[in-house]
Amino acid sequence: MIEKIVLATGNKGKLREFKGLLGGVFGNIVSLNDLESPPGVIEDGETFRENALKKARAIASYSGMPALADDSGLEVEALGGRPGVYSARYAGEGRADRDNINKLLAELRGAGNRKARFVCFLALVTPEGKEITAEGSCEGVILTQPRGEGGFGYDPVFFLPEYNKTMAEIPPELKNKISHRARACESLAKLLREM
Repeated sequence: MIEKIVLATGNKGKLREFKGLLGGVFGNIVSLNDLESPPGVIEDGETFRENALKKARAIASYSGMPALADDSGLEVEALGGRPGVYSARYAGEGRADRDNINKLLAELRGAGNRKARFVCFLALVTPEGKEITAEGSCEGVILTQPRGEGGFGYDPVFFLPEYNKTMAEIPPELKNKISHRARACESLAKLLREM
C-alpha cells in the first residue's frame, strides 16, 4: 500500500469523496491545500486523460510524493459531448456551479435527447515517473431544472432513472458506489492490488 499521496486538487468536495472512496487503499490522502505554494497546472489537454496526467506529473514532481489527479466532467449526447473537458469552466473561468448549470440548461432547451454521462479519468504518478491510469463513467439524463441539495457541480440536474433521483438527491454512501469517480477508483484499486 502507498502510505501517503497528494490529491491534485484544492476542491473540498472532491477531497471528501476521494477520502471516502480510497481511504482503504492509501494510508493518508492530503490535498494541494496541504502543500506550500503548489504550482498551478493549466488544464489545456483535449482529453480528460491528458489533463489528469499533466496534473499528476506536475504535483508528483513538485511534492516528491505520489500524486493522484482526476479530470472529470459531463458529456451530453445532444451537445456532441460538450461540456466535456470544459465542464468546470463551461460558463467561463471562475464561474459558479449554478452558472454552468444555467448555461447547460439554456443550450438544451427544447432538446428531445437529454442523455448524458459523467466521466472520470484518474492518473496516479510517482515521483520516479511510474504512471497508473483508470477511468469510470455513470449514465444519466439531464433534467430541465435542478433538484436536490447534495453533491456539487452538475449533480442537481443529472438524473439517475434507476433511482428516480438526481445525483444531488441520493445519499453520499450510494453516490460513492455508483458515481463515475467511484467506478474509476474501484478500477484503480483493482490495478494496485494486482501489482
